[in-house]
Amino acid sequence: MEFKLSEEQLEIKRAVREFCENEFAPELALELDKKEEYPMELYKKAAKLGFTSLFIPEQYGGQGYGYVEASIAMEEMCRADSSLGIATLIGLFGSDLLLYHGTEEQKKKYIPPLSRGEYISAAAFTEPSRGSDITKMDTIARKYGDEWWLNGTKTFITNAPIADFIIVLCQTDTKVRPTYRGQTLFIVEKGIPGLDVLEQKNKMGIRCTATGEVSLSDVKVTDAEILGELNRGFYHSMWFFDISRIVVAAQAVGTAQGAFEIAFKYAKQREAFGQPIMQFQQIGCKLAEVATEIEAARLLVYKAAWTVDQGSMDPMLTSMAKLYASKIAVKAADVAIQTLGGYGYMSEYRVEKFYRDAKITEIYEGTSEIQRLTILRYLLRMF
Repeated sequence: MEFKLSEEQLEIKRAVREFCENEFAPELALELDKKEEYPMELYKKAAKLGFTSLFIPEQYGGQGYGYVEASIAMEEMCRADSSLGIATLIGLFGSDLLLYHGTEEQKKKYIPPLSRGEYISAAAFTEPSRGSDITKMDTIARKYGDEWWLNGTKTFITNAPIADFIIVLCQTDTKVRPTYRGQTLFIVEKGIPGLDVLEQKNKMGIRCTATGEVSLSDVKVTDAEILGELNRGFYHSMWFFDISRIVVAAQAVGTAQGAFEIAFKYAKQREAFGQPIMQFQQIGCKLAEVATEIEAARLLVYKAAWTVDQGSMDPMLTSMAKLYASKIAVKAADVAIQTLGGYGYMSEYRVEKFYRDAKITEIYEGTSEIQRLTILRYLLRMF
């Protein structure tokens, strides 16, 4: 066992940090946060440097690394800015499904432009009346002749307003029981008749990302747009969530680290009653505890990512990583605000934004409640 990053991984970490130092201006982060505007130029610059496609094989224009390296990049970017970081690296959301379940034609068509930063992808699972429950879809795909007609609504879909294509989970067999055995994934391209996307604004956090509600009204696609196997979409989606949880967990670790560093620096410089407030145990010891928990979360995330890269993904471990890392992100941001006191409540000191951005990690890609249930299910199988 080696508990250290390789030289290549350290170089990726250094390169991403340098990119963030040059590109993540605090005033830009505040401006885009207020406007709820996606940092398209940052995304394209990061793609050109290969940061967004670290896990994509070289044959499709990627860097040929794995999810450990992708987690390192996500952590480092969110450490620099919790909102710009996730927005910059989220442009390929859902592309894992193409990479592992798509046909060769689909891979060649969509993945290279994604790797170059020319495309943005989205994946639509959540529905207004179902939330975390995707065992049955209200979005229905019915086949008429050679065409599938898609009808339904998806909500809280990351990248939907700016995506060049959206991977949509639909119910293709409404009679089968259990219902999840009759679901299929389809690739729906931007501009197709019947597809309408409404941007959802006024989010609490990660306001630099684009979120939308997707409406499908008699959207017509063919078998060529089926992603993966017919009526296996639920299983493909659950596999994807096992993967995407790791990226969210890395986002949480980076957010926690960034908030902690601001608080630690402030506590060393700020004086009260004739000494730095770091010397007060109520502050210094709390920061020490947070630092310990961040390190524990980081190791859990790296181990989960490593299992994927080794071809032995452990869904229980990925759930543990997301559950714990997201909890620590919220705690670290809360401690940071408390350490800065009144200043922590003001936007220019940034920790209030870290707090707003941290909370979503306990919600999307499976809520913390869902993660606990997943962990419990695997524990019951083991014991």
